[in-house]
Amino acid sequence: MQIISIAGTTGRDAEYKTTQSGAEMCSTSVAVNGYANGEKTTTWYDVTSWGKGSEGLARMLRKGSKIACSGELSTREHNGKTYLQVRTNGITVQGTPAGGTDAPQEPQRSSRQAPVDDLADLDDVPFATNNAIW
Repeated sequence: MQIISIAGTTGRDAEYKTTQSGAEMCSTSVAVNGYANGEKTTTWYDVTSWGKGSEGLARMLRKGSKIACSGELSTREHNGKTYLQVRTNGITVQGTPAGGTDAPQEPQRSSRQAPVDDLADLDDVPFATNNAIW
């Protein structure tokens, strides 16, 4: 198993899904900037968080959110391209998008997902601020 820690900017609003067995997940893409040979580089990761709290997390993560996370690194191939994936153990929201708000919003739901009842009010979600660790 390979564990990685990254800090970057979300490239899209987070998406909330539930599996047929009822497992919850939140996914987004994260851009991590760096420098190689004096030039700016950007590496993209598909980040997925599983378990209780995924819906609340999806409400927090908007395109442009600053996050840090750690988890298991893997790759997948699709149409000849290699994608980097991180299955997180925890996500820390470091800031909201420019011009954004700290107020949680309704999560984007996958069109392939069957409707689910809201699991809890935001007051029941296990975080108090944007700086919570999942």
